[in-house]
Amino acid sequence: MSESLHTVTALPTERPAGCPFGPPAELLEARRHGPISRYTHPGGKPGWLITGDELVRAVLTDARFSSRKELLNVVDFEIPPAPPGEFLLTDDPQHSRYRKPLIGKFTARRMRLLTERIEQITADCLDAMERTGPPADLVTAFAKPIPTIVICELLGVPYEDRDAFQEQIDKFMNGETSDEDLIAAYTATQTYVAELVAAKRAHPTDDVLSELTDSDLTDEELQGIGLILLAAGFDTTANMLSLGTYALLQHPDQLAALRADPALADRAVEELMRYLTVAKSFMRTALVDVELGGQTIEAGTTVVLSYHTANHDPERFTDPHVLDLNRQEGGHLGFGHGPHLCLGQQLARIEMRVAFTALLDRFPTLRLAVPAEQVALRPESADVYGVKSLPVTWDV
Repeated sequence: MSESLHTVTALPTERPAGCPFGPPAELLEARRHGPISRYTHPGGKPGWLITGDELVRAVLTDARFSSRKELLNVVDFEIPPAPPGEFLLTDDPQHSRYRKPLIGKFTARRMRLLTERIEQITADCLDAMERTGPPADLVTAFAKPIPTIVICELLGVPYEDRDAFQEQIDKFMNGETSDEDLIAAYTATQTYVAELVAAKRAHPTDDVLSELTDSDLTDEELQGIGLILLAAGFDTTANMLSLGTYALLQHPDQLAALRADPALADRAVEELMRYLTVAKSFMRTALVDVELGGQTIEAGTTVVLSYHTANHDPERFTDPHVLDLNRQEGGHLGFGHGPHLCLGQQLARIEMRVAFTALLDRFPTLRLAVPAEQVALRPESADVYGVKSLPVTWDV
């Protein structure tokens, strides 16, 4: 196997014209050569690229691979540990310390209790769109407001602060902000969350962040957790709603199937999560030498896990590059896998199911207001993939 081992010298920075939904061609080519490829990180450090579903899952459930930020071996300088509370970049026991108090607050049952409120928020956005009339930017009118309001209400962010919060989060997630503005946006958000935690300590309200102040988590840890929840709870779902709508509009047969059978919504959400995989990749670092896919991953080596390519793995999914809302194969990696499986997956599922169904029901003639090639996409450098704006129109 090693003689024909594929080598990837750089991850792609953009997708080919006319292919906004599937993995970039370089990643698909790597997967065709096998589920594991040699890779050189941008800082010049040797690593590995994992593109196969089975191997990605293997890494995500193997304690010999670490999520710790300071262990990432991708540049020539020392990387500091993740700030307190940022559980995505930690291992046990620290990871469990952060995650355990959150598990009961994001259960499927508790999230289902939010359904009526999510339906109302969605209806309010659609009412505003209808009053204003076509055309509309679906990103600003629909995809961003719904998850923003939901996650802010869940965490107890005051209503008047939501627009400013959304703007700052977007700056450090969109992949296009200058380093100076990125630091400023991140710092401003950190400061805001710190003030929010202090306010919840002093005067608890009926929200998740207030409930967490009863735990043994420190203020610094609560700040980190709050920042992660706000950013992830807003940006990933917002981009799934906008990019998902774009994908449906570009697949009229699938759009028609969903309109004809709203009961298909749950399956549609899972297929769109697989097909689009807006959270494209993550990294892990080997703590010891590990045999993986016929190769030896040496201790200290960082591997890139391409969730998107794994979700298009032909050994896992039949016709993986086809959007099929009736697909019977489940088990995608859109929400991750293993100990770091997305905490907010049930909330995201409900938001998408409600939002897609309501949007298509309210506007049966919804369509793009510009040629598809003019839809502005986020760059591959963005942490979460999506569209910058989605101009749509409908018959009145």
